[in-house]
Amino acid sequence: MRYVVKLGGATLENAELLHQCALAIAELVKDGNSVALVHGGGVQLTRTLKQMGKQSEFIAGLRVTDAETRDAALMVLAGRVNKSLVAALGAHGQSAVGLSGGDGLIFRARKKRTAPDLGFVGEIVASDPRWLEAIWKMGAVPVISSIALGYDGEYYNVNADEMAAACAGACHADALVFLTDVPGVRGADGEVMRWLSVDQIEMLRKTEVITGGMLPKLSACREALLNGVKRVRILPAEVAAVLPDLCSSRVTHGTEVMVA
Repeated sequence: MRYVVKLGGATLENAELLHQCALAIAELVKDGNSVALVHGGGVQLTRTLKQMGKQSEFIAGLRVTDAETRDAALMVLAGRVNKSLVAALGAHGQSAVGLSGGDGLIFRARKKRTAPDLGFVGEIVASDPRWLEAIWKMGAVPVISSIALGYDGEYYNVNADEMAAACAGACHADALVFLTDVPGVRGADGEVMRWLSVDQIEMLRKTEVITGGMLPKLSACREALLNGVKRVRILPAEVAAVLPDLCSSRVTHGTEVMVA
């Protein structure tokens, strides 16, 4: 089976959680699955920008990205964060190849059209998964940072959830799993919703039950499902050990997003 796993920056801050996630991914590969790991690094990028004297600004969960912020994102996401994940997998004997979305022209982006303008924030418009296929044939895990190259020659900061959904659709993944620092999607009563239909997402947005970073995440879930990904689940990183059982047994953690 093919899995795309998205790992958020907050999880990368916790050495034990990172260890658990890397072990679960290594186990998936050991069981004969192909796994692509897509990662963010918002926490690390915000910290670096603060050290540079820049204040981070977000609109609807997306980072406003001027040229200096974009260059910092290249350095942090495609550099330190990406290579730390390669090292974490290597610690479990699992070979991995670190990439940005621009390497091999795997993902092409265009500037995201928004009001107000977000700067160098992009959205994926094309993909070529041949490099991912080549890495899988070697038994390795492609580790992809959420940076993509535009047709205008500029690099764009892409929301990592959107990148993961695009990756899952491009490689016809059987499952897309978002490993997060939250237990799942909470409903109006504050309880975690074990099942969520894509038809419910807009209602939850309008009533502001979901806000901030959960907005692009659920939008990415919807896009993945509409592009043929069979299963999409938001799963707390602390239970990453259940990943190898996700498609073969009943998993009660997190939120399963489904087409109605």
